[in-house]
Amino acid sequence: MALPRVLVLVLAGGAGGRLELLTEQRAKPAVPFAGVYRLIDFPLSNCQHSHLADVWVSVQFHPASLTLHLSNGRPWDLDRTDGGLLVLPPYQGTARAGWVSGTANSLWRYAPLVRDFAPDALVVVSADAVYKLDYREVVDGHLGSGAEVTMVTTEVAEDDAPRYGIVEVGSGGAVTDYAYKPDEPRTTTATNEVFVFSPGAMLDRLEALAAEHGEEGLEDLGTHLLPAQTRDGLARAHPFEGYWRDVGTVDAYWRAHQEFLSAEPPLDLDDPAWAVHTRGGRHSAARVLLDSAVDNSLISGGTRVLGNVHGSVLSPGVVIEEGATVVDSVLLPGVRVRAGATVTRTVLDDGVVVGERATVGGDGDVTLVGRRSEVAAGSEVPAGARLPDPEEED
Repeated sequence: MALPRVLVLVLAGGAGGRLELLTEQRAKPAVPFAGVYRLIDFPLSNCQHSHLADVWVSVQFHPASLTLHLSNGRPWDLDRTDGGLLVLPPYQGTARAGWVSGTANSLWRYAPLVRDFAPDALVVVSADAVYKLDYREVVDGHLGSGAEVTMVTTEVAEDDAPRYGIVEVGSGGAVTDYAYKPDEPRTTTATNEVFVFSPGAMLDRLEALAAEHGEEGLEDLGTHLLPAQTRDGLARAHPFEGYWRDVGTVDAYWRAHQEFLSAEPPLDLDDPAWAVHTRGGRHSAARVLLDSAVDNSLISGGTRVLGNVHGSVLSPGVVIEEGATVVDSVLLPGVRVRAGATVTRTVLDDGVVVGERATVGGDGDVTLVGRRSEVAAGSEVPAGARLPDPEEED
């Protein structure tokens, strides 16, 4: 018997505004993670290990940053003659043309393409979380279940629950209630932005909702589509108990990096059975030089450390000069921390230079310095400067 025809749609077109300066000049899925990876590497690697080779990526904001990284799908074995990777940008020329205004609106715009492809199951995933998941297992559970949608769910912290779609699950895994980013969540069971749809029924419903609310009124999946499927008793849950982190805010992004600094990180990114793949770089081995000190840190290729690094992540090409100290921080590619400078609880964007004897960050909230921060001309924190300015904090 032939395997079911499965299409994966990666929704990678969001503005990512909660990541602030990190998405000012790049797409959110192109944001680096754990030194050498990008956020989109996680769903694409999941597709590869799940043996799903038909993958479409919807792009919108800063598409060049993401398209360059995708490399025609080669790192994930998606550069195929038949099927493989397809990048979907906004377009003009048909009745479905225009700027995407939400995840459900995105599905509506691509509906004719999906119908032409005629999949048995449509897997829709976001690209701003860190996790490993066999999508094929979720698809197999969905097919034959009678559900119109299967929502992959996970448990989240009570104070974090208002950020997500929250569900109540009854007997047999049926979703009995769905609330999109509620002010007062009734449970801590959240959808983790992985959905498997029965395409024909879902797209028919989406057309009806578009007629009722207007195409712009469709907004996100959780606005009308998922609540309607839940009310009709056609939604089921697939509980996921593994590691999953939404890194869509600066604080969550920093905290996830801290979790990967432990002796036993939550995910083995090099596990031969489920390695996370990425577009390869061209960097030499990292160099940790005499009289420097490094502990509890991730050091990528092409870095050069002459100072002290503790509890931090150094991306490719980072330079820590003599006498400089970096503590509990995430440094993206090409950052240079000059002699005598101190960086604490900070995320430094690509190419940022911290001047000699400057002090960035502290014991409070995570500090973010972008490539175009209003710190100085270009991306350099001036020598001797202190950021944030203690007088401004007062």
